[in-house]
Amino acid sequence: MELENFRNLRERCSVRRDIIREFLAELLGTFVLILFGCGSVAQTILSREKHGENLTIHFGFTLGVMLAVYMAGGVSGAFANFADGKQIVVGENATAGIFASYPRENLSLLNGFIDQVIGTGALVLCILAIVDKKNIGAPKGMEPLVIGLSILAIGVSMALNCGYPINPARDLGPRLFTAMAGWGLEVFRAGNGWWWVPVVGPMVGGVAGAVIYFLMIELHHPELEKNLEDDNSIKDKYELNTVN
Repeated sequence: MELENFRNLRERCSVRRDIIREFLAELLGTFVLILFGCGSVAQTILSREKHGENLTIHFGFTLGVMLAVYMAGGVSGAFANFADGKQIVVGENATAGIFASYPRENLSLLNGFIDQVIGTGALVLCILAIVDKKNIGAPKGMEPLVIGLSILAIGVSMALNCGYPINPARDLGPRLFTAMAGWGLEVFRAGNGWWWVPVVGPMVGGVAGAVIYFLMIELHHPELEKNLEDDNSIKDKYELNTVN
């Protein structure tokens, strides 16, 4: 009886439309990414690097990405004693950088844009290689781990200029949150209007990375039909030799 009630409850509560299921999965996956990634940044900044450093931030985002992919891939405060409670966007005691990316001093918008294009392009190249079944790829079930390690590689090699947002969802949403949570519109004015760079740059970089992988790797994979013809030819030869 209890099992039947559970099944009835599950049927009533389950979502059958794919678009809604994918939305819920992506929502939860992004939450996990931001939770662990921005959490590692918060712990480092708010403890003044006593309980964290750049490497722990890299691991925070690496694990955040990995767990988010494992979670969603199958379907599709502490401020009171810091800076006297002031919500500062830039400077020594800035806390807005916990949530969104900001450029280092003297980094131009153009250089930052190129930085994001290259970083995101590298990520997409790695992801496509990892999930490409015609390439070596990654063992089944290990894809999120390897993608997470790709994020770690980008973090330890390309984080100097502005961190490595390389994802509009990782930067724009948290920036909107800080704007509404007390940091104000300065989060959009800082860095000479930096906010659009980690939004547009990853979009361009993602397309560029996909095009490069297609032109240099995927386009040159042996055709499936040709492989099947070769297999059938070998099979026919084997059967003919057997008959003889």
